[in-house]
Amino acid sequence: MSLYTPSLFDARDRAAVARLMHDHPFATLVTPTSPEPRVSHVPLLLVSDCEPHGTLIGHVARANPHWQSSRDAESIAIFHGPHAYVSPSWYGQHPSVPTWNYIAVHAYGAARVIEGPVVRDILARLVATYEAKDSDWSMAALPEGYMTGMERGIVAFEILVTRLEAKTKLSQNRGMEDRKRVIARLQALGGDDNLQIAQAMRTALEPA
Repeated sequence: MSLYTPSLFDARDRAAVARLMHDHPFATLVTPTSPEPRVSHVPLLLVSDCEPHGTLIGHVARANPHWQSSRDAESIAIFHGPHAYVSPSWYGQHPSVPTWNYIAVHAYGAARVIEGPVVRDILARLVATYEAKDSDWSMAALPEGYMTGMERGIVAFEILVTRLEAKTKLSQNRGMEDRKRVIARLQALGGDDNLQIAQAMRTALEPA
């Protein structure tokens, strides 16, 4: 399995790839199994603790059979970055057709189930990353019995990432003027995804 990535759209900036995985942590986890693949949607935290690509940590519900299927097969964690529709009416060069600009990362590796006291450490790390810094909620304030029961209902895992594929489809196949036109229209439209794609396109135009 691999991501179709023409050379124009191949992202090789490791820092930018890691940043996208951090900024868009809600991933689609796919494990090829028979008779059909297992698919789960889970937040995954990238930990840059080992080479070459770091480790992903997360958890699923114990009732989810995905964790039982993932031990013996390579999984793919798909991180979906910003995306935006691009109208051919924005181009100066014609004929042209509509397209979609987007950024995505595929991270490959086998999942390893984690058990014991370290599970709570993983949960605490996830909460510390995603809970608002000014929140008045604290995992540490939960009753021990409640917390223990919650832990029994999940399975924590880690994925040592062995391979990364990243695609930044940002109109690199268009001329400079058309790319600038797309940026301007996305900027004018507004909205998080449109603005993020516009910024990514603007960054791609900057000299290396």
